[in-house]
Amino acid sequence: MASVTLIEDSIDIRFTRWERLWVGRERLAVPLAAVRQVACVDDPLRLARGARSGYVVSGFVKIGVWGVFGGPRQLVAARRGERGLHLVLDRAAAGGEFDEVVLSGAAAPGIADTIGRAMAARS
Repeated sequence: MASVTLIEDSIDIRFTRWERLWVGRERLAVPLAAVRQVACVDDPLRLARGARSGYVVSGFVKIGVWGVFGGPRQLVAARRGERGLHLVLDRAAAGGEFDEVVLSGAAAPGIADTIGRAMAARS
């Protein structure tokens, strides 16, 4: 899974070497103020939908950008058998690239909780 770190008022996402090939970037910084919803999901693979630019092994892994021609634009790095982190963003406040971020990994529940607490503290 990409590493996710909450640094002050920003969520810093750093992708692995393998993921970088398909997401086209080393990292993504999302302002905490741009996050509209955060959730831990059981099956992050099911969230990726629409046309894509990326890597897919059906039912096992999805890495890349989904929603290329319409619908929510999603940055995805998800694998089967791992819980996921689902961020719903205010696209304009997040830099105009993505509406959602979907990641998977064992740390997803803790990360979702940490981001949720930080969002609540800002309110």
